[in-house]
Parts: sequence; C-alpha cells; structure tokens
Amino acid sequence: MESDIVLREIEDLSKRTFLPIIRPAMAKHLVDTVRRFSVKNVLEVGTLIGYSAILMAEHLPQDGRIVSIEINPNSARLAKENVRKAGLADKFELHIGDALTVIPGIKDKFDMVFLDATKDEYLKYLKLSENKLERGGVVFADNVKMSAHEMRDYLDYVRNSGRYKSEYIDVGFDGVEISTKLF
Repeated sequence: MESDIVLREIEDLSKRTFLPIIRPAMAKHLVDTVRRFSVKNVLEVGTLIGYSAILMAEHLPQDGRIVSIEINPNSARLAKENVRKAGLADKFELHIGDALTVIPGIKDKFDMVFLDATKDEYLKYLKLSENKLERGGVVFADNVKMSAHEMRDYLDYVRNSGRYKSEYIDVGFDGVEISTKLF
C-alpha cells in the first residue's frame, strides 16, 4: 500500500532529524479512535508533514475526509506532497495559516477533532470548533502528559465542564485525552 511506504519514509526521517510526529503507541490509539467512533470527517489542527493525516485517512470510509490546518507553509507543502504520494489526496483538504483565524471560516461539520498544535491553545481550538463537532463526536488531544501544565485549562474543561466524557490514556512518556461531546 502506497500509504504504508510514505509512513515508513516519514518515520525514518523522524529518526534522523527532530521531527515530532505522533509516536507509535499514540498512533495506535489515534487509529483505534477513528475506527471505534466510525469517524468520517476530521478537523486536524496541526498537520506538520502529514503523518497523522495519512494514518487517519487510511481508516476513513471512501467518502471520508480530513480538513487540516498547518501554520508553517513549508510543512504544509511537504504534507500535501506526502498525502498525494500516499494516494489519499482526495480525502485531504489543507488550510495554511493560524488555526485561531482559520477555524472560524470553516463551515463543515466533523465527527472528530484532532489537536496536535500549540499546546497552550488547545482550549481555544476546541471552543472555536465545538459548534462544528457533532454531538457524540470525539476530540483526540495529543501530548497531554508532557504538556499538561501548558494545557491545564483544556484538560479541566474536557474533564469537568459536563460537556464531554473524557478519558486519559497514559502511554509512558506521554499521553492522550479522548473526549466525547455530550451536547
């Protein structure tokens, strides 16, 4: 499968350079979440070079899609190329810019929001995308153990607001927070 080849190339690049792609243990939880919630449409905040987008796109239905936001134009260019090489370009829409200004202009509805960008802005990203996330939709937040201090407001909100049923998964060096929208 073309996507597997591209994923291995990105993993190899990550080993040679500091490229903060989602780690294997977290990637497994990401794929499991896409499957468990029968996700069709994803809003991804933080594309980097497309690794997570490819992982998710592989497991979406034929008509599923990812709307992704990346602030760095060079990373965005690489992401677009990697997704194309993986044969998944028809499932991928990329916006280049600051998610805080891009999200309000997106009109689509989503089953899932994947957060993997500026850690102290997770709550802002979520609040801007809440009205786009379907009831019963899921929010997958990466790096919540390593960056817990930076995203304390986000974690407090998804765990204690009564608006989400939230689950923390510790994967040793880091963790993820998977939150289901209740309203």
